[in-house]
Formats: sequence, structure tokens, C-alpha cells
Amino acid sequence: MTSDSPRVTVTYCTQCNWLLRAAWAAQELLQTFGTELAEVALVPGTGGVFTVTAGETTVWDRTRDGGFPDIVELKRRVRDAVVPDRDLGHADRSR
Repeated sequence: MTSDSPRVTVTYCTQCNWLLRAAWAAQELLQTFGTELAEVALVPGTGGVFTVTAGETTVWDRTRDGGFPDIVELKRRVRDAVVPDRDLGHADRSR
């Protein structure tokens, strides 16, 4: 991790009980990106929110993007926002 490593946030709706979904997404991102991220934070919200931001970029918004992300697509979007030259292995080959 460097001082300019991005922070990823997963904002989830507590009213909808989406904590486990958010925690799973966070775990997958941490497993994939390791030290390339400064942190992955879970942020409680309300009103049906489920968004993922990487640095200043919103990579997924449940309302805008239509539901919840497939984890491979989420990893691609985070990669594109923070480490675009990184190979995601099987995730890149499944396109």
C-alpha cells in the first residue's frame, strides 16, 4: 500500500438488511486487491442504498446500475478506477 492507495466504500441499507451482502463484497475486493487498496469501509445507510465508491469514483450504484453487482463486474469496475493496468486473470478472460 502506498500513501495514495484508494479507499473503497461500500454503503449499504441497514433497513434492508444488506450488511452481509456488503461485507461479502468488501471481503472479495480485499482478497483480490490486497495491498493495492488503502482500505475497504462499510458505511451504513438507509433508503435502499447500495453503492460502491473507489476513491472519488462511484463504481456501482444500485439505483443507477439496476440492482446488485455481479462480483466479477464489481472487481472489473474497481480495477478500472484504481489500478487499470492490473490483470484480473480469469475475470478478464470471461468477457
